[in-house]
Amino acid sequence: MPLLIQNRALDRITSTGELFDRHPHLKENARTFRSQPLVDVDPKCLLYVQQREFAATTPADKSVSVIGSGDATTCHFVVLRHTGSGAVCLAHCDGSCTWSEIPLIVKAVTSLSNVSKEGRLELHLAGGFNDESKTSHKLSLNILAAFQKQKEEIHLETCCITEMNDIVVDGNHSPVVYGIGVNVNTGDVFPSSFTHKGPAEELRSARTFTGGQMADIYDSSRGLVKIGPCSWSPNLDIGFWLSQEDDTILKYLSTSPLAEPPHFVQHMKTTIQFLLEHPSSDSLFPGGQPQLYHRSERGDWERAA
Repeated sequence: MPLLIQNRALDRITSTGELFDRHPHLKENARTFRSQPLVDVDPKCLLYVQQREFAATTPADKSVSVIGSGDATTCHFVVLRHTGSGAVCLAHCDGSCTWSEIPLIVKAVTSLSNVSKEGRLELHLAGGFNDESKTSHKLSLNILAAFQKQKEEIHLETCCITEMNDIVVDGNHSPVVYGIGVNVNTGDVFPSSFTHKGPAEELRSARTFTGGQMADIYDSSRGLVKIGPCSWSPNLDIGFWLSQEDDTILKYLSTSPLAEPPHFVQHMKTTIQFLLEHPSSDSLFPGGQPQLYHRSERGDWERAA
C-alpha cells in the first residue's frame, strides 16, 4: 500500500520540496513541531536509541515510558505507532541500509499489535537539514520510498525533515531538532535532549563505528536491553585519530562537520579508545551471548546476571 497523507495516497515525488508544496499542512506541522521547547528526558524512564538502532514497546511496559534518540545531523528519526495497541518503535537511521531497515521497523510494531484490530499505523519523521552534500535529502526520499513499498497502510503525520528542520547560523546550515522522544503511553512525539545515553554507550558506539547493521536493542516482553553479540577485528591503526586536531576528526569522521554537536569529537575519541582497549569483541560476549540490562530499583539500567 502507498504511504497515506490525510487518507490520500502519496504520489511519487522527486524532492522533499515537492512533498511540502503538495502538502502544505506538513510544513505547518513541522514548524509547530520544531518550535516546541526541548524536553530533558529523565533517565529513569528513558530507553535511549543510538545510531543504527531501534527499539519497540507498548504502554504495558513498566520499565520504559519514553523512547528517545539524539545527536542526529543528517540522520533521521523514524517513529511508527499503532493507535489501537499503542505499540511504538523509534529508529535512528543513517542511510546505511534503508530499504532493509524500514521493514524491520514495521514488523516491530505490527508484531506487538496482533491483539488489536482497530487503529492505524502512524508515522512521524524528523531529522536532517540542508547539508551541502544533500545527504539528508537523499535519506529523506529513501525513507519515504521505502515506506511506500510496505504492504500496510501507513499514515504520515509528522514530517520535520531536511529543509523543514534547517536553520542558518553564522552562514552555516544546521538542524533545528537534534533529538526526539516519544511518550510510550500517549504517543506524543517531541524534541528532546539527553544527558544519559546508556546502557553500554561505548560498546554500542563501537558496534556502529565498526560497521554494525541496524539492531533491535530491546525485548519489551522482559524489559531487557540487549546488546550484541557483535564482532570486529583488531585495528590498531585507528589510534592515529587520537592524536589529530579536532577539525581533522570532524572533517573525516562526520557527514556534516559544521553542524555536529559540541561533544562529537570527544565521543569519537572515547569510541576509538574503547576499541583500542577491546581489540577483539569476544571477551565482551562470553559464550557468544548478548549483554543484557534491566531497570534497577534505583531506576538506572544495570547488567543482568
